[in-house]
This record gives sequence, C-alpha cells and structure tokens, in this order.
Amino acid sequence: MQLSDLDISKTYTYADYLKWTFDERLELIKGKIFKMTPAPGSIHQRQSGRIYSKLYNYLEGKPCEVFSAPFDVRLPRKSIDDKEILTVVQPDICVICDPAKVDDRGCLGSPDLVVEILSPGNNKKELQNKYEVYEEAGVLEYWVIHPQEKTFLKYTLTDGNFQPSRLLTIGDYVTTPILSGFSLSLEELFAER
Repeated sequence: MQLSDLDISKTYTYADYLKWTFDERLELIKGKIFKMTPAPGSIHQRQSGRIYSKLYNYLEGKPCEVFSAPFDVRLPRKSIDDKEILTVVQPDICVICDPAKVDDRGCLGSPDLVVEILSPGNNKKELQNKYEVYEEAGVLEYWVIHPQEKTFLKYTLTDGNFQPSRLLTIGDYVTTPILSGFSLSLEELFAER
C-alpha cells in the first residue's frame, strides 16, 4: 500500500496507523492524515538538540522523562482502545512526568510539556491543529519556537484553556513551574554555531 492509496477525506484511527508501512512520516490529528514536512534542517535540529540536552541533564535522577521525535504521542478522547484513538502526534520534544503514560509504543495520554519547533511549511499544523489537540488533551505547557524569527511562545493551561506568555526572544530565559529550577537561555538556544 502507498500513501497515495489512502482516501485523505476519511477518518483514521491509531489501529490504522499501526498497519501503515510508508516511508513518509505521518501524524493523525482528529482522525485526519497530516504528512510531516521533509527532514528538519540544521537550525531546527541544532535547537532541538540544545533543548533536549538541557532538559535531559536537568531531569537526570528526577521522576520526569524527556523524549524527542520520532516518538508517538497518542491522545485518546474517550477510550484508550487503538481503534478509537484519532490523534497520534510526534512532538519535537515532550516531557512526561507520569511513568504510567509511557509504554513500548510511546506515550498514551498527554505529556506535561510539549515543544514544537516550527519548520517552513508546518506552521498552520503547529499553530492551529496541534494547539487545539494539545489544549483539549490537557497538555500543561506547549512551547512554540520560531527559529527564523528567534522567538519563543509558551502556552500554559489554565482552567482548561491555553494562556499565552509574552513573546520571548534573545536575552530572555524560559522557566516553568512543571520543572522547578529549570531555566533555558534563549541567547544560547538561538546562538549561531
């Protein structure tokens, strides 16, 4: 089966997703197929690596874990049955503080923190579609990084709705109540090689 054999107007589930053997990486958002952009460029990967390593080092010996893409995050709405899960995403980075959510297939349930680094061509998916499913699933914080603009926006879940931070940039530090004592320098994050 080829990706082109699928009816993109159809609604698919995680059970369908598990059967696919395409070369392309896909995500399901509310049952709809979204092709992932081509492999991220060096700026995206450099920034992803910096955030991941900073989180990994901070979390050493702590109960939370950090994971980087490709890593399936299944966001069930009503049932955890594979045939009823309509959303499977691969965040660039996620932090999960409940070990019961981590299994051999990835994460089942909402991560505590999700990081998405924008790439040309995926902004609508990240800023609209994923925003909605992360908010609905109860992700506590959603970080959106725009490498070309060198900006950082943090959405914090408050009473079931995301509240945006002010737009952060070089000179600012990112902190989070989820990881007390953690600090990320945006000057270091956005530094040229």
